[in-house]
This record gives sequence, structure tokens and C-alpha cells, in this order.
Amino acid sequence: MAFIKEESEDMKIKETFSIKREDTEEQTDLIVLKKESEEKDQYKNHDFITGEIYFSCPQAEKTSSQKRATKRTTKSNFTCQHCGSQFSKKVIFKRHMRVHTGEKPYTCPQCGRSFSVKESLNRHMRIHTGEKPFICQQCGNRFTLKGSLERHMRIHTGEKPYTCPQCEKSFAARDSFNRHMRIHTGVKPYTCSHCEKTFTQKTTLNNHVRIHNGEKPFICQQCEKTFTQLGHLQLHMSVHTGEKPYTCQLCGKSFNRNKTLNIHMRVHSGEKPYTCGHCGKKYRYKKTLNYHMSIHE
Repeated sequence: MAFIKEESEDMKIKETFSIKREDTEEQTDLIVLKKESEEKDQYKNHDFITGEIYFSCPQAEKTSSQKRATKRTTKSNFTCQHCGSQFSKKVIFKRHMRVHTGEKPYTCPQCGRSFSVKESLNRHMRIHTGEKPFICQQCGNRFTLKGSLERHMRIHTGEKPYTCPQCEKSFAARDSFNRHMRIHTGVKPYTCSHCEKTFTQKTTLNNHVRIHNGEKPFICQQCEKTFTQLGHLQLHMSVHTGEKPYTCQLCGKSFNRNKTLNIHMRVHSGEKPYTCGHCGKKYRYKKTLNYHMSIHE
């Protein structure tokens, strides 16, 4: 059976994009600038002729050269009036301005989604075409984005460049690091529109929303039972396979869920995390505490 594999792609990829239409504009600007320069330079190495005597003014040529250099320097600097960023090329400056104007001139002909940069549209089109041009040389997996391949390579290299400054836990992907940081900050940016409950992860919110809409997209291929979450389906599959991958290292007993193993470990550790608020008595299991609470009612 093929299980559903979710892949998060929340990392931003910094690339220099080449835009055909803007490149044409850049070439036009360069042609005009070159023509003006050639018209000025036709007098640069020639003296003025009066009869048979040639006259040349070095100081005048120096001043003229300085003016041309100043003009070229001014021409190559483009400053954004919104944020003060400076650019050496007009095409890059124009592309930057779309950040402020919100202009998105490149539109997908299949789904209508628009983009500010042509290369972003080209990458998006791979969703429709199924093209995956980036190939892992170690395992052969293919990817639509270069950044996805780079993140994948960390599986082989073991590289984890993102380290939590509070607990020093490291992560291979930035989005995993960002999710982890919410454990320390307590930030829950995802809110349910039905009950206003908040969550630290978008996937958790998506799973929660299915409680309201009744959606169960994960189907067991053997008995056709449906589930709201992939993890629930995977747990259910052990009913058919008999698999119990979680084994106690102390007594060898196996379980089909990691959570069940953790609860079992309390037998060996003596841990009793559930305390009665009335008499202070402690219990290993929550259901035992609930049963005890009926004494006080």
C-alpha cells in the first residue's frame, strides 16, 4: 500500500532571475547609451584643424572625460523612493518596484495565478506539467525546485544548519526550525474559523477543521475505513499487518503506538503523573484518576 507523503516547502529560495522582456529593454538602453558615447568619442582623439596647424587642448579633454564618467555613474544608479534600496541596472530596479506596487504581470494560463517575476511563473508551471528537473545523484529522487533538492540532500549528508538558541536542538529545514521555536514562544498563529481554537502548526489546524466539516480523506485500502488524519490511518494499518514497531527495552513487550509504549514505561519508572486535586493521591493512568474522582463526588 502506498501511504500519503507530505512534504513541506516553507523555505524561501534566493535566486537571480533573468527576465526576457526586461532584458530586451536593457539591451535597448545599452544601444542608445553606446550610440551617444560613439558620437562623443569621434572628437576625443582628433585635433581641431586650422590650415596646416593642429591644436589640441588636454585640459578640455580631461574635463569632458570627467563629465562623461559622472553621467555614466549617475545613469547606473537607481534608488527606490520607497525603501532607499539602490540598484545598478534599470531592469533590476523595475523588478524591485513590484514589491511596492504589487504588480504581477506574469499569469499562469492554466490556473490564473499571477507572479511578479517570470522565473516564478516558470517554476509554478512545473506543478501543471509534472516536470522535475532536479535529480538527487545519490538516490535518484526528483524535485520541481532546486531548493527542495538542496533540503533533500541533507538527508544524505546529515547536515542540520538550523539550531535552536534555547535548547540547541538542530534541524535540517528552516520550516521545521520555525515550528519548533513556537514551543518556546507559545505563538499559535493558526486559528480555527469555526471555534477560534488556535494552533502552532497549519497541518494541526487542517486536521482539526475536519472535526467540523466531517472530512475523512485517508482511506484504508483493505477495509475502506476512513480517517481524518494520516497518523490514524497508519495506526489502523497495524490491525491488518499485526505490526508492533515500538518495543520496550526493559521487558521486550511491543506496541503498535509510541504513545502506548510511553504509558507502559511508567510501570518500570514508577512515574505517576496524574494527581487528585482533593486528596493529593497520585496515579499512573488518567482513567484510574477519573475513576478515583468519583469517590469525592
